[in-house]
Amino acid sequence: MMDKDKLDEVLEQHKLWLDTEGKKGKRANLEGADLEDANLGGANLGGANLKGADLINANLKGANLEGANLEYADLRGANLWYANLRKADLSGANLRFADLSGADLRDANLEHADLWYANLEGANLSGANLRFADLSGADLINANLKGANLEDANLGGANLKGADLINANLKGANLEGANLGGADLEDANLGGANLGGANLSGANLISANLEGANLSGANLSGANLISASLEDANLSGADLCDADLSGANLRYADLSDADLSDADLWFADLSGANLEDANLGGVKF
Repeated sequence: MMDKDKLDEVLEQHKLWLDTEGKKGKRANLEGADLEDANLGGANLGGANLKGADLINANLKGANLEGANLEYADLRGANLWYANLRKADLSGANLRFADLSGADLRDANLEHADLWYANLEGANLSGANLRFADLSGADLINANLKGANLEDANLGGANLKGADLINANLKGANLEGANLGGADLEDANLGGANLGGANLSGANLISANLEGANLSGANLSGANLISASLEDANLSGADLCDADLSGANLRYADLSDADLSDADLWFADLSGANLEDANLGGVKF
């Protein structure tokens, strides 16, 4: 553990560096520092170098880490409640079980970050880079992921209820068993994504790209899929009861054993689709 007096001096010099726009003081260089269990609540570490630092179980509640370098930092179990991490570099960081609820992660780099079972409820991740990140089991209830890049990310079992994923890139992402009930996925790219067994009830998927996606056994009851592209998608055994698929592209989609009762398929393109044993009771064509 880093000596407290030394840490206080580093923070004091960094504050002076920030206040004088680099004319006085010194930028905090805490690369590889041992800060396990450190109390940094409310600290101003904007632009600081914390690359590879040990911040296990550290208190960073409300801290300012805007533009900070946290690449490969170990933040397991850390408290980052409402912390400012805007434009921070968290690529490859370990954030397992970290509390990031309400945190500002706009435009942050989280590529290859480990967010396994992290708490991101209400966090702002708009424009963030989460390519190849592991978010399995993470809590993303009401999180803002507008325009975020989640290509090839692992969101298996994650809770994204009510999340804003407008225009997000989820191409090839794993969302198996994820909860996306009531989520806003308008114009999102879910091409080739795995949504097997996922809950998308009441979700907004207007104009979303779901080409080649796996939605087998998914719950899409009451979902809005107007003008969505589901070409070659696997919807076998999916629940599409009361879903709005008007104008949707379902060419060559597998809808075998799917429940389409009371669904709206007005002007939908079903050419080449497999509807074997599908429930079409009350369907509007």
